Parts: sequence; structure tokens; C-alpha cells
Amino acid sequence: MTNDSAVSKRSQPEGFRARSLSASLTVKDLQASLKWYSDVVGFAVDQKYEMEGQLRAVALKAGDVRILLNQDDGKRGWDRVKGEGFSFQFTTVQSIDAVAQRIRDNGGTLETEPADMPWGVRAFRMKDPDGYRFSISSERPEAK
Repeated sequence: MTNDSAVSKRSQPEGFRARSLSASLTVKDLQASLKWYSDVVGFAVDQKYEMEGQLRAVALKAGDVRILLNQDDGKRGWDRVKGEGFSFQFTTVQSIDAVAQRIRDNGGTLETEPADMPWGVRAFRMKDPDGYRFSISSERPEAK
């Protein structure tokens, strides 16, 4: 059997097929954001980037998820709103209640408490120090 049948089922011409997603976030205080993402949420530092002896960005990872935190240079104003109209969703096989409790135990604040959603996941929402919104949810039961 050939893969011709699988190829013919895809739309032609074939649409975009991404394999991963990484986010780059401009933050007001790189050290404060680094502390929040690593200490509160549990991301690990993957790499640090310096320019002229100053820390300018930090690459973080959590499983297959990658986030790059970039120090805002202030050229667009220090008080500009970040994260409006945009939200990330992280999916995990870990206990949502345990993840939420770890975040609270490490000084984080949840916008919503863990709850079962009508589409079959358990999820909660939170916001980082710059106002970027996040949802952390369990995998859909059929995805396991």
C-alpha cells in the first residue's frame, strides 16, 4: 500500500502544516518575568542571551513548549499595554489541580480556579506580570 491515499485525503494544494510553536514575549522587567516563569510556573531556563554585558533575553522551556522573554527597550513607552487580546493555552498530562496548587504555593495568582469544561478538559487561567494571559488545561480524553 502506498501513501497516495493519505496524500489524496489532504487538501490540494496542501495547506500549512506546522510542527511546533514558540512564543517571544517582550517584557518590562526581564528579571521579574524570569522569576515568575521559572519559580512560579515551573519553566526551566534553556539559554540566556547577553548584549554588551547585559542580559537581554532568556529562552525558557517546559516539555515541548518554548518561550523567549525579551527585555523591553522602552522605545514604544514603558506603560504600553502588553498581551491584550492574546492568550496562550498550555496542555499537560499532569494533574491540573496539582499544577494550580504549585503555582499558588509559589506566589502565583489564578484568574480562575481549576474547573471541568464542557469540551472535556479541566483548566484554569492566569496572567503573567506583563498581562499576558494563559490557560493551562488537561489533554482531551480522546487525545490520550
